[in-house]
Amino acid sequence: MGRLSVVRWVGLASVLTGLSAAALAKAEDVALVVTGGTVVTMDGTRRVLSPGAVAIDGDRIVGVGTPDEIGRAFSSKHVIDATGKIVLPGLINTHGHAPMVLYRGLADDLALKEWLEKYIFPAEAKTVSPEMVRVGTRLAALEMIQSGTTTFADMYYFEEEIAKATKAAGLRAVLGQTIIRFPVPDAKTPEDELARTEAFIKAFKGDPLITPAVAPHSAYTLEKHTLLASRDLAAKHGVPLLIHLAETEDEVRTSQEQSGLTPTGYLESIGFWAPRTLAAHGVWVTDEDIAILKRRGVGVAHNPESNMKLASGTAPVPKYLAAGVALGLGTDGAASNNDLDMFEAMRQASFLHKLQSRDPRAVPAATALEMATLGGARALGMEREIGSIEVGKRADLIVVGMRRARQTPRYDALSHLVYATHGDDVETTIVNGQVLMHERKMLTLDEEAVLREAEAFAVRVRAAVGR
Repeated sequence: MGRLSVVRWVGLASVLTGLSAAALAKAEDVALVVTGGTVVTMDGTRRVLSPGAVAIDGDRIVGVGTPDEIGRAFSSKHVIDATGKIVLPGLINTHGHAPMVLYRGLADDLALKEWLEKYIFPAEAKTVSPEMVRVGTRLAALEMIQSGTTTFADMYYFEEEIAKATKAAGLRAVLGQTIIRFPVPDAKTPEDELARTEAFIKAFKGDPLITPAVAPHSAYTLEKHTLLASRDLAAKHGVPLLIHLAETEDEVRTSQEQSGLTPTGYLESIGFWAPRTLAAHGVWVTDEDIAILKRRGVGVAHNPESNMKLASGTAPVPKYLAAGVALGLGTDGAASNNDLDMFEAMRQASFLHKLQSRDPRAVPAATALEMATLGGARALGMEREIGSIEVGKRADLIVVGMRRARQTPRYDALSHLVYATHGDDVETTIVNGQVLMHERKMLTLDEEAVLREAEAFAVRVRAAVGR
């Protein structure tokens, strides 16, 4: 376990449900046991074990059960006592732009078009570099680990630098090299971007933490031939395809003027969808659009806070849920949110759709929590590996403290996780069996160094944009 010296180690064992009598006769040594807390599995039955325990060996979950069952099946020198806390699958952020944490608060209270064209694009043109991407990703990784995100999906530039920083921090990610019509910091043409993307895919394909992806920005920023080339590249390598979709009314209006179709309808008409496609936002969609997304198996990343802050609109989440669309939750970039706290995203998603529909049952706590865990895994096509605490899945889980005044008393674990808990209640974050943070102590990143680097780079951002 290396650097996890702060954990109180005691001997313990764990259980794998359905173990044979022979296996139960002798406890098997495993790398780590998390025991004594309320285990919210978020599996198909949404089991809640109170108390429960989870056994981890290597990068996999090998046992889930009560502490007594766990103790009869597995032993470990490394134990995290989660008594009085909640053990939860790691949260999955299905849409963001990690390095943009360095633009947090740079420009607020603006519509998307003005925000992008007057502030963000100019700032990026002057400051985006491999160094900026490294510094920003390290800051984003610190924030995500500290708030319980274990997997994130990203679209940005110099994605190979994001991958390196992400791996060093120990996080899991689906990373898409952005492809867009105009010159950007890491490429001058869409053809250059496609070549960079293929090189990135080859460099990281098969990595245990990094899933490379193709990320055409949107239908409105790319020509048809580039969209189809992006699709073909994703299909060739069997990697995800990430795209922004129907985020604003202006986007839909432009699409209808140019093609007579909605953005979803246009992408359907040209045969864009790849086997693993994730569409971010999906705010302005029709019932027919939703049917297309369901039929094509497209996952959707709902970004309630960004959509509200930019006044982009409200995605029809109850309709997506009713249609069975694979629906995940995202924060979007911290420049338009302005944080990466998935607990806040869950709460806002639930509240927004209750208000919008005038139905307090529209998105209950359990549904919001599923969108941030197993639902996000489905949207990314990774539900066999992550998203729930189940034997055989990757060991991505978090331990959440429940001792704050606002969490007392506690009658329902799922309700408290969505309606009362904040990201800084997360005490332990584990990804792929590695403990990245324990009792709020960072183990894979030097927190003070990361913050110093980010503050230093912010001086350059201010100078570049005259702030």
